[in-house]
Amino acid sequence: MKGEAGSRTAPLRPSDPARLGRYELLGRLGEGGMGTVYLARGADGKLVALKVVRADVLDDEFRRRFRSEVNRARQVPPFCTAEVLDADPDHERPYLVVEYVDAPSLSTVVSERGPLSPANLHSFAIGVATALTAIHGAGVIHRDLKPSNVLLAPGSPKVIDFGIARAVDPTSRHTDTHQMLGTVAYMAPERFGPDSGTDVTQAADVFAWGAVVAYAGTGRTPFAADSPPVIAARILTQPPNLTGLVPPIRDLVERALAKTPTERPTARELLDLLLGATSDRSPELAAALDRQPDLRVAAEEAQAATEPHASRHLTAVAVPGYLADVAAGATEAAGPATEAETPVSPAPTVPAPPPARSGRAGRIAVVAVALAVLVTSLTVAGIAAGVLPLEKTGSPPAGATPSATASTPSGAPSTPAAPPTIVSPPPSKVVMADPLTKPGLWPTREEPGQLATCDYEDGLVVTRGKQGPYRCRGPMDPFTDFIFSVDVRLRTEGTCAGMWFRFAQNAGYLARICPEGFYVATHGVNDAAEVTVLRTMLFATPIPLDTKTRVAITVRGSSIALDRDGYRIGELSDTTFTEGRVVLGIYPEITEHQPPFSVAFTNVEVRTITGR
Repeated sequence: MKGEAGSRTAPLRPSDPARLGRYELLGRLGEGGMGTVYLARGADGKLVALKVVRADVLDDEFRRRFRSEVNRARQVPPFCTAEVLDADPDHERPYLVVEYVDAPSLSTVVSERGPLSPANLHSFAIGVATALTAIHGAGVIHRDLKPSNVLLAPGSPKVIDFGIARAVDPTSRHTDTHQMLGTVAYMAPERFGPDSGTDVTQAADVFAWGAVVAYAGTGRTPFAADSPPVIAARILTQPPNLTGLVPPIRDLVERALAKTPTERPTARELLDLLLGATSDRSPELAAALDRQPDLRVAAEEAQAATEPHASRHLTAVAVPGYLADVAAGATEAAGPATEAETPVSPAPTVPAPPPARSGRAGRIAVVAVALAVLVTSLTVAGIAAGVLPLEKTGSPPAGATPSATASTPSGAPSTPAAPPTIVSPPPSKVVMADPLTKPGLWPTREEPGQLATCDYEDGLVVTRGKQGPYRCRGPMDPFTDFIFSVDVRLRTEGTCAGMWFRFAQNAGYLARICPEGFYVATHGVNDAAEVTVLRTMLFATPIPLDTKTRVAITVRGSSIALDRDGYRIGELSDTTFTEGRVVLGIYPEITEHQPPFSVAFTNVEVRTITGR
């Protein structure tokens, strides 16, 4: 469903099948909690995306659910969605075949180029509303609408991954009431509770539409915070931060983000307002749609294929001047696709909530219960690992040894903050060294469009004016087994340094140096923005602000070890990348702290390992 052909597709592994049914598998596009997505070629020679279910989740109940969901997904018309082409629920490894969309995701475009322009934002909002209208018209709830699941394909956006959606059937037992799918920042308030599995309706997708459109227009989520529980609390209790959005889009987003599901418009109502009646369509909107005929046709066909719901509270009059304010023009954005699929695992049973209470005390009780459910679900189901892989997990007090289970994403084991040990480095020789006091191996760089600079001021100072990673230009020499070390100073709150290694063709390993610990990940396995945490290594004492810390990364074969000030913090083993260059840069935390973010590097050194 996502990814790009060629260099953006990971090679097949020895354990991967060469064929499934009549499809030849060509490479890996992604991997998530439900299975693996492959780039495949059909008998007609066309490329498709083929999702194979993991063997360890298969049982009779799962096969029944999968068959039901495939039948529903096949009923979704391809109006701004990736079309479901084929499926075999009865295969030894059940699989789903969908249209292959070779296009960048919204998350990549925003990360690389910043928020969409008002004209592009309006077209984007129409496209996603069109997709939801089609999905809901087939009786399906997406449940995982987020920026990485919207691809900016030529002609119109494409919403993907509704293959994990659940049929809208109040009598269905197919969805475990404690399953939590989706990214926290885009989840509706009603999804944070012990009965979330039965209470979710199509209105939850409309809430996600509002959060996704807000992200597209501002570059941030409307309830951004430094941890999933705090994000959930803000979704439950706080108004959205829509600074940067302007009417009329802001008005629709605000209504879509209403706390109460019944106060939100339906997807069809959103689409009607975004398009306007054909006879009342403004010249500006008509011209914009004429420049995107695929989008216009898809939106109008979605309208024709679905019955409009009675408008409860949202009408053209309620959003004055909406059509007149629509900016003309819509240019296509470009860039690589991003993000792995969201892991899906059942969460444990939790205690029933206390009896409802009125007033402020009642709201506090509801929030407390919801956060308890969310924290438990995040820990066990691994949502934090899959969809917020590099989020801050909390700084432990000095001398504390935090619980690995409570601090670490599922699937990304942690090294607890136990007393560190000194480890003798292997035999090596210096092959690259730079004090980083003036331009040399790392030249200066300035990119106003990225709000980023690499300059010199008491070291190589990397500054970033928004969220997201930024890498400085540096030497291109490839290394295999080596020790990569540098002095790091985190100069501002919310800053994490980035050290990329074995990095080639925009893919490699990433070590993120944050105040509370190291986060080691793969970066760019399937696309340039996909980050998957391999290991979290927390410190017993956090790195103080603007204090020099020596970080060393020892890479030998499949072994990766990280040291802080000469002490071993943690190790892991991985074979994804074997050779590449070293890179310095910045990767701000998802935090309440405001940009600019800044980190300084001095005394960088690379030593090749000469012995075992």
